[in-house]
Formats: sequence, C-alpha cells, structure tokens
Amino acid sequence: MSVSPSPSPFTSVPVTSPAAQAPTQADLLDFVRRTASDAELIASLPLDPEGRTWVRLEGPRGSEAWLIGWPPGSGTGWHDHAGSVGAFFTASGELRENSLAARLPTDGWKTLELTDGVDRERRLPAGQGRSFGRHHVHEVLNESPDRHAVSVHAYHPPLPRIRRYSRTGQVLRLEQVERPRDWQ
Repeated sequence: MSVSPSPSPFTSVPVTSPAAQAPTQADLLDFVRRTASDAELIASLPLDPEGRTWVRLEGPRGSEAWLIGWPPGSGTGWHDHAGSVGAFFTASGELRENSLAARLPTDGWKTLELTDGVDRERRLPAGQGRSFGRHHVHEVLNESPDRHAVSVHAYHPPLPRIRRYSRTGQVLRLEQVERPRDWQ
C-alpha cells in the first residue's frame, strides 16, 4: 500500500497583493474610453461659459476619476500628478496636450532649466485619448474660440497632490502644491 503525504495545513497560499490589483495605464485608458462613450453621462455635465466644471466619478479598483467640462479658451496650466499613473479621453470637442519628454526631480527644486527637444504636442479630438506614467508633466488646453470640450480622466493611486508650474521659455518654476482638499 502506498501512502501519499497530505498537504500541510500550513502550506502558504498565494495571496494577490493590493499592488497586483492596481489598475494599469491600459486599464485606466480603457475605463476613460468606455466612460466617454456614455452619451447620457457626458450630456449631464453642467457646462459653465466662464470656468471648468467637473464631477467626480468612481474609477476602477480604487482609482480616482473625473468628468471635466472645458469652456472655450480654458486650460490647466503646467502640472504633474505626484507619482500617479493616469489616462484621459476626449468625449466632445478637442483638447491639446503639451507635455515634457523629461523626468523632473521629485522634490527639492523651485526652478529648472529644460533642455531643447523635450517639448511634445498632441491633439486629442473627440474619440481620442492617452495614458501616461508616474512622472508625466503636462498642460491641457481647449483652444476652441467657441466650443466646449468634455473629457474623462482617471488616476491611480488617487492624486495625493498636484504640483503646478509656470513656464517662461525653457525655464520651469514650481509655483504651488495642491492637496485633494483644495479641489474637492
């Protein structure tokens, strides 16, 4: 007679870590794309001719998401997302994104001289979007003189802060650090 050992009651079972469950950039892009196609949701956003409007949404697996209305001529100014990955998708109108193809130091600086060739521009008409990594610095603009734009944005982890910058030529200057309580 042959006896097989029984499994020990103390055998470790693989546990999925919270980091493994975090949405990827692709997951966030898929979420904002699907959400931007919800015509009823997009139409429900109140649009203000003077300033951006926004509604917080439930993002996938603990991410932070926003539906944002952009009046003609509005923009975010230069900013980053403090280490969060993200994605955004234009539901209506057209947005322009200017970004930097350079990784900035995380802390401890106020003024930085950018090298030539770091500027990138992307136009995102309705039906287009993009995802970005943890060190993304950009500004988003609605350059239309007469038409609102609406977009969906998602970030993971939820934004711990946003650093805002001013830019003159190749000089980027840290101007302000915002915390979630500043925009909720």
